[in-house]
Amino acid sequence: MVSSDRESVTAALVVIGDEVLSGRTKDRNIGFVAERMTEIGVELREVRVVSDDTDAIVEAVNALRARYDHVFTTGGIGPTHDDITADSIAQAFGVPIDVDPRAVALLKERIAEADLNEARLRMARIPQGADLIPNEVSKAPGFSIGNVHVMAGVPTIMQAMLWALIPKLETGVRIMSRSLSAGVKEGDLAGPLRALDEAYPTVAMGSYPSWDEETGFTTTVVLRGRDAAVLDEAENKAREMLESIAVTG
Repeated sequence: MVSSDRESVTAALVVIGDEVLSGRTKDRNIGFVAERMTEIGVELREVRVVSDDTDAIVEAVNALRARYDHVFTTGGIGPTHDDITADSIAQAFGVPIDVDPRAVALLKERIAEADLNEARLRMARIPQGADLIPNEVSKAPGFSIGNVHVMAGVPTIMQAMLWALIPKLETGVRIMSRSLSAGVKEGDLAGPLRALDEAYPTVAMGSYPSWDEETGFTTTVVLRGRDAAVLDEAENKAREMLESIAVTG
């Protein structure tokens, strides 16, 4: 990883695919990307799901790459006619795209040259000026151009690509979190939690309700921040708040 002197490094994710929007494919990549970014000190601030449509991909990527430090995309870099992500990224950056000898060499590690038909060679089409992202699962690479990192949609392949990419990413200060089981309904702690949130502006606070058939409604309070000392202090105050609510309730 490339450590930054900036506290906050941000990212967005574009999930590409009609099959996700139709419900046929259940996305498994958003959570994985979010968890890995949190671990390395990158804030994933936005996720968009777009169709296999060039204009939609170009619009999303151009908007997000101007707003965030990193933009990740998943999906649409396979061998079929609707795998248009690479061409769309080239259009977004205004650069040509063609079969890349580096990518062809990687494909040949897994596919016999006689079997490298036109469809399979689509997976070797890379925008001019892009760096390849290795793929140890199937060898067909992803690529990075500017601050945009283009990866496969198949979860196992996407994960391999992301692990290969992470050491090259600029990162910020890692955000730590604390989770407290409140044991009370969310409505009972909304007011006190708001006051606590105002007292600690550098700590993000949220409450998340859940239902259990035995105990009924309960709530988990989550605190997130970069300063361990401040986070510890806020956690202690949150525990005191929850104990007070439990007693008065």
